[in-house]
Amino acid sequence: MASLSITPGKPLRGTISVPGDKSITHRAIILTALAEGVGRIKSYCRGEDCLNTMRAMRALGVTIDETVDELRVQGKGLWGLSEPGGIVDCGNSGTGIRLLAGLLAGQDFFTVLTGDASIRRRPMGRIVKPLREMGAAIAGRKGGELAPLAVTGTTLRAIDYASPVASAQIKSSLLLAALFAKGTTRLSEPRLSRDHTERLFRFYDLPLTREGTTLLLEGRPSVGWTAVPELTVPGDLSAAAFFIVGATIVPGSDVTITGVGVNPTRTGLLEIMGRMGADIQLLNRREEAGEPVADLRVKSAPLRGVTIGPELIPQTIDEFPILCVAAAVAEGETVVTGAEELRVKESDRIATMAAELRAMGTQMTEKPDGMVIQGLGRSGENGRLTAAHGQSHGDHRVAMSIAIGGLTASTETVVSGTDCIETSFPDFHRKLLDLLTESR
Repeated sequence: MASLSITPGKPLRGTISVPGDKSITHRAIILTALAEGVGRIKSYCRGEDCLNTMRAMRALGVTIDETVDELRVQGKGLWGLSEPGGIVDCGNSGTGIRLLAGLLAGQDFFTVLTGDASIRRRPMGRIVKPLREMGAAIAGRKGGELAPLAVTGTTLRAIDYASPVASAQIKSSLLLAALFAKGTTRLSEPRLSRDHTERLFRFYDLPLTREGTTLLLEGRPSVGWTAVPELTVPGDLSAAAFFIVGATIVPGSDVTITGVGVNPTRTGLLEIMGRMGADIQLLNRREEAGEPVADLRVKSAPLRGVTIGPELIPQTIDEFPILCVAAAVAEGETVVTGAEELRVKESDRIATMAAELRAMGTQMTEKPDGMVIQGLGRSGENGRLTAAHGQSHGDHRVAMSIAIGGLTASTETVVSGTDCIETSFPDFHRKLLDLLTESR
């Protein structure tokens, strides 16, 4: 089992990039595979989650040539996928297994999707139920509530579906299924979740329209789409979040993170950190693959506690572990509500962050749908966490959050079980060391 040792005492300084956006990489691989012709995906995320989606598409008959810098995908067209010869393993990726279930529901072959122990505990009924309403034949543990999922492709029909939760994974799974369904599928959600799938559909000129909070997609298009010669994936804001918080809470820090996606359905972290008092500048704004992009410059600043309600949860759902660290060192109390979705991520992130931050000297009270954190800061200065021997709980975002928290301690912090960081950010430790080296 891998571990990570964090030695505090230096500010973070310098300029770095972060991996390509994980969410966009999953979707770009799938949609390019369904296109006609060869498409290149540059600056993609090389985390294990996305590599597992790439391997899954290869198992479905798609030729993908892989280098460190780009993927070259030979599109098979909308109806060109083929039955895999074995079980498709999605690893630790909830996005991968849920999107693939939607994609495969309308095929004319049989597929079994599975994942690691964490994935086999995560809820699948939220996609299985609406897919079955479309006519999909999906079996799984506990009646389809849990993976593995056995998908027997069938002819799908369009439905009107109102999702009970704002979830990009549910929405994207159903949109992929809707491509193969007869008629016009209508999808709505209580609040807008991240819209990378919609943006990539528009980037590929797919017939997706929006009426208020409802998406409409006409299935089985008579003409397919052509792969774009080059699609550049923006840097992942969820990966940048660790350095945004780190540069804010470690005195004397000044960090620039280049080419980060700043899609407004993802920027809850920036809004919340701004309310807490962070010094974050968005520079050199531009667009890549239909997504807004900017360079982020972050300087150290004292933070204060805030109240975070349900309206900001969808835009911030993956950043809450590192936001907990920011709240732990801020002055005053931070209250989070409406975040029950955190309990069904790679770990129960409310419980795991509560356990780890308590071990680092923070008072944190769990609520069914959130938490209350008593910050350690006083008189306009950020507080310091206590060095500890932390556990990742098999969750990459928890592992990296504890590591950043350790930068504020007085002595070394050790995080065990850090193999999981490979799922999203293989170079995390090296990037962190680069910033600490620059500060000399």
